[in-house]
Amino acid sequence: MLHLRSNVRFFLEAGATLLLSREKSDFDGPTEAHAALFYGEDLHHVSLEGFGVVDGRAEYEWKEQDFDDRYIGENLEEHLAAGGTRLRAFPKKDLVMARLVLLLRCTDVRVTGLSFLRSPSWTMNYYACKRLTIDGIRIHTSLKEGVWADGIDPDSCSEVLIANSVIETGDDAIVFYCTDAWGPALPCENITVTNCKLSSASSAIKFCDGNKVCVRNVVIDNCVITDSNRGIAFMTFDGGYVSDVVISNCTIDTRRFDWFWWGDGDPLYFMSRRRYSELHPELKREDAPAGAIRNVLIRDVIAHGKSRCLLRGHPEQWLEGIRFDNVRLFLSSDAKAGYDKPGGALTLKYARDVSFKDVEVIMEEPTSKRWTAPLAVEDAADLALDGFRGTLPKGSVSPAISLERVEGAVVRDSRAMAGTATFLAAGDGVKDVVLMYNDLRAAKKAADGPSAKQVKEVGNLERPAVRAKAAPRPAAAPTRKRAPTPRRSRRPRRSP
Repeated sequence: MLHLRSNVRFFLEAGATLLLSREKSDFDGPTEAHAALFYGEDLHHVSLEGFGVVDGRAEYEWKEQDFDDRYIGENLEEHLAAGGTRLRAFPKKDLVMARLVLLLRCTDVRVTGLSFLRSPSWTMNYYACKRLTIDGIRIHTSLKEGVWADGIDPDSCSEVLIANSVIETGDDAIVFYCTDAWGPALPCENITVTNCKLSSASSAIKFCDGNKVCVRNVVIDNCVITDSNRGIAFMTFDGGYVSDVVISNCTIDTRRFDWFWWGDGDPLYFMSRRRYSELHPELKREDAPAGAIRNVLIRDVIAHGKSRCLLRGHPEQWLEGIRFDNVRLFLSSDAKAGYDKPGGALTLKYARDVSFKDVEVIMEEPTSKRWTAPLAVEDAADLALDGFRGTLPKGSVSPAISLERVEGAVVRDSRAMAGTATFLAAGDGVKDVVLMYNDLRAAKKAADGPSAKQVKEVGNLERPAVRAKAAPRPAAAPTRKRAPTPRRSRRPRRSP
């Protein structure tokens, strides 16, 4: 365990490898939770630099899960129903569950150039650090076995820059926390992530469920997410909020991993829950109010996924101010996984003031039989769809857009793709919906369902009505020709 000091630059040369000890006696932190290779508290101007390798030497074993994990319980049930077992990966018992970097309440921290491999626990954990720069590093743990081996975990930190790095981790690659594990929970804010390549068997980027205050003012730009179980996740379980986030110029490629990881191959995921009353009612703990997710802009994103995208607020705290701009989602199912969730390929639930501009959802084969539409919206208000396109598999009779209990929606300048049966299905509780200046010529029906009368159409291009052929008229009876009437000769006038 290396205790860092203020105004010290630790430099590891290229070709050098620093190994994490496996002897518990080599870790002298205040508690076992403080075990780390690099450790420091209340420091300033400290840096870890160079081109060498820091190796945590993690090892794993496979055994059956013998505890109740509510967060993956649904996947486990469906996995067992499909003939699977409880077998999963765990870190070996004799390992020290140490982080590679743990810095608490430090200022002006810089980590550059190094490679961090095989961490047995979170690779980097920072609490209440200010002006933290992580640039040009590499983090790698096993995508198959590396449980609990997160990449970078800033907790209650501010002024954070993560740039030009490659992170491939078994657990979450980058996670923003706001917890009281190391002290009072503080805002995690003013964060930039740019020019990074991320892969994860869980989430590539996660606004973590462990959020007691807030994660806010975050920009994620120019990143490539590939070979991940979940792309970008927004979660709040402990009453905190996520706000003022911009995600732009990113590509996302997700697939299914083993059942014990969080995620189902979903590129985008929003979820608000109450931890104790909804997930652990048996603990009978006082619960925080439902947390909020608001003011999120996702633009210029192309995503390919093996699951649906879920954007779900809470019945007591709806999503608010969510904006998608120029987003293309190519979504299909994974028949081997066996635990597709019902709903739309893109599902929006418990949300208000949501805008989708130039958004395209393409349902690719194989498509889950449980998906109801490219876009399904339930329990929402003030919805704007501008330039939306939803592509269904050949022969599908599902609508392009499905609305249930939606009040106030405008669908404009959108297009029904070839083979669309119904462009918009208006279910129960749909009010004040306007279809305006859409190209619906490829759809058999513009709007259908029990609330279709609430849908007002203005200036749409629709398929011309097909008229039944008129029966031929009976032939007219022949008319007789009249003989010409002889003209009477005029008598000459007599002269007076």
